[in-house]
Amino acid sequence: MPRPTARVLTLLELLQSGGTRTVAELADRLGVEGRTVRRYVDQLIDLDVPVESVRGRYGGYRLAPGYRLPPLMLSDDEALAVLLGLVAGRRAGLTTTQHTANETASAKIRRVLPQHNAGRLDTLLAALAFTDRPGEFDTPDAGVLLTIADAVRHRRPVSIRYTDRDGRRSERTLHAYGIVAHAGRWYVTGKDARIGEDRTFRLDRIADARTLPGSFEAPVGTGPAQRVLSGFATAEYRHEVTLRIHGTVEQIRAHLPASVASLEEHEPAAGQDRATERWLRVELRAEQLDWLPPVLASLDRPFVIERPDELRDLVAALADRLASCARRA
Repeated sequence: MPRPTARVLTLLELLQSGGTRTVAELADRLGVEGRTVRRYVDQLIDLDVPVESVRGRYGGYRLAPGYRLPPLMLSDDEALAVLLGLVAGRRAGLTTTQHTANETASAKIRRVLPQHNAGRLDTLLAALAFTDRPGEFDTPDAGVLLTIADAVRHRRPVSIRYTDRDGRRSERTLHAYGIVAHAGRWYVTGKDARIGEDRTFRLDRIADARTLPGSFEAPVGTGPAQRVLSGFATAEYRHEVTLRIHGTVEQIRAHLPASVASLEEHEPAAGQDRATERWLRVELRAEQLDWLPPVLASLDRPFVIERPDELRDLVAALADRLASCARRA
């Protein structure tokens, strides 16, 4: 349980984020009763923090206008980098379950910046537009994220309570190799100690994390990010697809990234030149196949479908539709 001093500092942080906070709201955020909130306010006033009492139906407490903490020494470039990072993190979904943390952090930075710099940065952010829409993601609990990060750093086992995509709950002991941010979500990759196999878990599906005694040795070689991408490419889905594509790794990866497909060299037939007959075997798994024919067409490389037959039919149907459109006057 936080000590009273920690709660007083938390109260100051809440007031610094701006606006008037009701006693009920502050009591709920601090986990105390209303009279305790009033006592904490008195302690801030004793420390010369100008907390004002606002009367009325929507009254409560606020900081006096113009109050500033000691200056935060940021150059224009540094302040811009911090604020743009907060904006990008919010849009990408890389935040914690406290959705207001991003906004309150931005507000605090603006409060301590010189007025000239703050005005210029606000002007830039107001003029900034994005071509994509902000994603709506389930975000991980900050405590879970930090606990697992500490376990990764110190190579300590961690007990997690996990809910999979089918809603099944389980408790696992994980030897976590690393935390990976991918496509707006947080993942942790490591060995599931019970089954002795590597697994990848979404952090927002972990309800609780607790560090355990002991230690483990992390494997060498493939890094956490590549492990996560490889896990996506080999996940269990309805269809298993095998292709041979004539092209380079770069040409294929531009359309089929590592999170979608795995690549390996395809040995040319006897008598064929390896340099001119550069074929790669591509394997992937998919729940639906309808997205693959347009991707293969956009590759603009020779390819052979080894399996499944259903994909051949879909590619032929797409070719017929394109040919029909091309013949129209």
